[in-house]
Amino acid sequence: MPAPRSLTAQATALQDALLAWYQRTRRTLPWRETPSLYGTVVSEFMLQQTQVKTVLPYYARWLGELPDFASLAAAPESKVLHLWEGLGYYSRARNLHKLARHLNALPSIPRDQAAWMEMPGIGPYTSAAITSIAFGTPAACVDGNVVRILARLSADATAYRDSASASKAMATLAGKLLNTRAPGDHNQAMMELGATLCTRQNPQCLLCPVAAFCEARRLGTPEAFPVLAAKTITKLERHLVWSVNEEGLLLFKADASSKRLALLHELPTGEQAGVEQKALEALPVLASQTRGITRYRITERLHGLANVPAGAPGLVRVPLAKLSQVTLSGPHRRWIGVLLQANALQ
Repeated sequence: MPAPRSLTAQATALQDALLAWYQRTRRTLPWRETPSLYGTVVSEFMLQQTQVKTVLPYYARWLGELPDFASLAAAPESKVLHLWEGLGYYSRARNLHKLARHLNALPSIPRDQAAWMEMPGIGPYTSAAITSIAFGTPAACVDGNVVRILARLSADATAYRDSASASKAMATLAGKLLNTRAPGDHNQAMMELGATLCTRQNPQCLLCPVAAFCEARRLGTPEAFPVLAAKTITKLERHLVWSVNEEGLLLFKADASSKRLALLHELPTGEQAGVEQKALEALPVLASQTRGITRYRITERLHGLANVPAGAPGLVRVPLAKLSQVTLSGPHRRWIGVLLQANALQ
């Protein structure tokens, strides 16, 4: 999208107002208070599709166990996944692990965005965030928060297919507004503004440091921007097996080729447990839960089954006392905990 003349003409004033606000009000976060390349990289991976308040305890535990690239590179994948358990989107953990091994093998760490774009798990946003914050590289970050701010500042009424297409279209404007004197702080200020004031609903325009430059605010319609197509939600239903005996809880361990859950444990589906779907559905429902993953809305129904056919690949019995030692998907870890506690109270 072309940059509005009035907006880019006021770029320096906008940058100064944004930076002054950020320096005055920024949240105290561990990767900001004790800055390092490693801390920046870990936090940026964790913050992808995850809120700051969720990330904070994971970040602290991660740095306590794996304090640098060398220790992460040397760690077994099982430990990496276990430390990540509950954050979801486990490909981030695997890519972070690969990245650490890649960086650990280099004679020196590159400082430019193009070189980081070639590394495992790194895209335009993450490369800009890491290099601008860690090295002062003049690279503008454009994620969902920044798209929202730019769309409102410019009152961009273009109907975008999704946030990714909007990010690509707004990259030029983001670059024109970037404060090249302090690119890392500028990018963090934009993220901070989107997360705290320029929110999707009920934006706090009266407190916004760049309200004077905002065309959407002048129009009185900030929540109308950006214009993104509604997501199509696909509903799925899964029937799962709950089986506990003297050997422990029945779980299914995904193999290493699984795209989303490689080497993670979950309660097994009927198919994984070798039970016919109709037979499983005919059993009483012990519990159910509904959760969202990307564009899917998944309802899971749990059925108790005493006898499970032996020999199905991927099935394991885990003693209840050792459940904390295996890596479970976050939703299933929480669900299993609730069910075991309920059974203990009966």
